[in-house]
Amino acid sequence: MKITIIAGARPNFMKIAPLARVIRAEQAKGKTLDYRLVYTGSSNETNLDATLFDDLGMDAPDSYLNIESTDFFERLANIIVAFARELDNHPADLVLVVDDMTPTMACSIVAKKKNIKVAHLVAGIRSFDMNMPKEVNRMITDGLSDYFFTAGINSNRNLNQTGTEQTNVYFVGNILIDTLRNNRQRFVRPKMPANVADGQYILFTLNRRAVADNPIQLRNLLDVILNHTTQPIIAPLHDYVAEKVKNAGIDLSRFHILSPQSYLKFGYLESQAAGIITDSGNVAEEATFLGIPCITINDYVEHPETVNEGTNVMVGLDMQALAKALDTLRIGDWKQGALPERWDGRTAERIIQILEEIDSK
Repeated sequence: MKITIIAGARPNFMKIAPLARVIRAEQAKGKTLDYRLVYTGSSNETNLDATLFDDLGMDAPDSYLNIESTDFFERLANIIVAFARELDNHPADLVLVVDDMTPTMACSIVAKKKNIKVAHLVAGIRSFDMNMPKEVNRMITDGLSDYFFTAGINSNRNLNQTGTEQTNVYFVGNILIDTLRNNRQRFVRPKMPANVADGQYILFTLNRRAVADNPIQLRNLLDVILNHTTQPIIAPLHDYVAEKVKNAGIDLSRFHILSPQSYLKFGYLESQAAGIITDSGNVAEEATFLGIPCITINDYVEHPETVNEGTNVMVGLDMQALAKALDTLRIGDWKQGALPERWDGRTAERIIQILEEIDSK
């Protein structure tokens, strides 16, 4: 079986790396399984430097489509054209798409038009908010897919409600955990202020520009965090958000801004934090596996398991709820989280076994 795997952004590689590792292991056993990794962006992107692939223990993409447009429709159209040519030059038996981004949807359309089977990794996620661009991507991708790999029973239910053929839905677990578990012993402590000790800081991440671009909202958020914590705040932030924080008019003596970290260094920050405040679903999932208290400043999580079973609490931008959660963390009364079913680091193995069984039929 020839598999073409699509990556549309840096976070996708964390979910693709375990698949590449298992495929290599199967090849070593003499299995006729091969994959080609296609990145829809450019090889010149600064966040795709060689350290990313070294950290993840994987090869760089075999092909770059070099689509860099920021206009949605132009980007969609360009990916469709470029990926159609890619498949003409490198035929595949299966196209595996990851997550819910524009490249995910675009490459699914191309594959389906070329009568190539489509497998969707992390299928069945729903926000039920059609104003959310990713929700449209999810619904179209799931509507076109032949095989569905889900991370939780909730996603299976979502697919069932849309009439998806259940024999093609596979509850395989959260593949993000595969990468985390495989690399946990390789984490590297980044350079931090001398007075910041492991286990004695709060990790803070923020990516949403809607929050960063609202000075009042951002200032209120930072004020609540500083007023309801006593530990240092370690904040790896992209330059755009970092500048907004620096200009928010807060006392930064306890708020330490770092540059964006490599995978292994950020994993260290997660694993050694006393608590995490984030707007990232991936970070919340990793916190649940690591057993680290997590507060999500978002009104939506891709995997409700992090809240229902894990260490995550979702407060959105409700400052009273955030203050209450931080007070609970400060007094050491955080809930005891459990590991969701099949978040065991063996998701990639299950996926490849299923694909091999499909190929043998």
